[in-house]
Amino acid sequence: MEGNMILLLPVVLPVLAGITILTGKNLRKNRRMLLGVFFFGLTGGAFFTALALGGEYHLHLWQLTEYVGIDFQIDGVARLFAALTAVVWLLVGIYSVTYMTHEEDESRFFGFYLIVLGVLMGLDFSGNLITFYVFYELITLTSLPLVLHERSREAVAAGLKYLFYSIAGAFLALFGIFFFASVWGDLTFVPGGAEAVDLAGREGIFLAAVFCMVLGFGTKAGMFPLHGWLPTAHPVAPAPASAVLSGVITKSGVLALIRVVFFIAGPERLRGTWVQQGWIFLTLLTVFMGSMLAYREPVMKKRLAYSTVSQVSYVLFGLSLLEPTAFVGALSHVVFHSLAKNALFLAAGAVIFQTGWTRVDEMRGLGRVMPVMLGCYTAASLSLVGIPPASGFVSKWYLAQGALASGCGAWSWAGPVILLISALLTAGYLLPLTIDGFFPGADFDGGELKERELLGREPSWQMLAPVLVLAVAAVLFGCFPGPLLGMLQRIAEAVL
Repeated sequence: MEGNMILLLPVVLPVLAGITILTGKNLRKNRRMLLGVFFFGLTGGAFFTALALGGEYHLHLWQLTEYVGIDFQIDGVARLFAALTAVVWLLVGIYSVTYMTHEEDESRFFGFYLIVLGVLMGLDFSGNLITFYVFYELITLTSLPLVLHERSREAVAAGLKYLFYSIAGAFLALFGIFFFASVWGDLTFVPGGAEAVDLAGREGIFLAAVFCMVLGFGTKAGMFPLHGWLPTAHPVAPAPASAVLSGVITKSGVLALIRVVFFIAGPERLRGTWVQQGWIFLTLLTVFMGSMLAYREPVMKKRLAYSTVSQVSYVLFGLSLLEPTAFVGALSHVVFHSLAKNALFLAAGAVIFQTGWTRVDEMRGLGRVMPVMLGCYTAASLSLVGIPPASGFVSKWYLAQGALASGCGAWSWAGPVILLISALLTAGYLLPLTIDGFFPGADFDGGELKERELLGREPSWQMLAPVLVLAVAAVLFGCFPGPLLGMLQRIAEAVL
């Protein structure tokens, strides 16, 4: 073991706290003790993550073979994803304390919620492809109980679908890992990819291996054709689980593709190849398809799930262009989408918690019931649509500029056109709830609201505060994007 052990603390502490909750019988009977352990794991993980992100650390934990070992390291990409994970996990964790009071066996949820946090930190800090793949597989296994939490027939079916899709994607990616292990030898992440590797006579299998990894890791990111688990899993999972599945766990697929393309294979080897062309096509198809399906979906959480299918492929489109400006747009959309989509799912969960409504057409007049929560929903929606000065405008501007500068032929203009169409569809499936919620029309008398005693029923501050923070952040990052964009530009310069 060589290096700084501080890299293990954000991984180990939440996992140990989660295991303590799952195995501690007394904790299930004493909610105060349960929440104490839960917040110890959450805040301890966030604290040690902040310490780890403050330095240039490396940890060699275990050597398996000459080239294969378990390594952790900190670089710009790790900082971005780990910081985002820690902040979002803490906010959603606070929200879940109240939300889970109406769910059975909240201790099981809290335990696995912490374990997934530790696994995600291990993924973010991974220093080579083998370490990354180990934690990538663990994400599927540890997050599965969050999908299965309600143990209904629909939840079991959704959980199995999530598991099967994830395993299929992981096996596709494994083919690429075998190839790189046999040719590269050393699978350590290097900005720009390994330069000294000779691929003479093996270019075809190299491209096939990379494309398999694009499809395989794209599964977790919800990219067509292995996107079907997302709209199935989200509606049946508790709202906090849906939020982190959409806002954070899908980004593990994004991180995997960043590591493979920009730190192993190398973007120069892929530029102009059929792999790049095929990847661009799949991302744009997913963007348009996800938006159309969301526009037609009446169930709120399922609509947001289809929205995630579309929005995460904005990120993948930016990555597939292999162009610095588009790369900055992709990474900024990782942050902005996570903030907005977590706010939207938590807002939807608050509506379900307070009213029991699950369909969009039931939520007419919602502004009279929950005006503050609907206001947060509106702010997050404007960011996701890309209305200035909200943050989504910034990332989509960079994506469009990067596409036009990429030199990818017809994709250079087709990409911005499809992004614009998707933005219009996004407005079409998100903003009607705001309009009907605040302005239900002269024929709306609020009779049902009065009968059900729903008027003025905002959720508790534990639920409202995290949504408010996320929604405000989704707007403020658009007003003051400079520091984040500066960091992302430095990452882009290192890998492109």
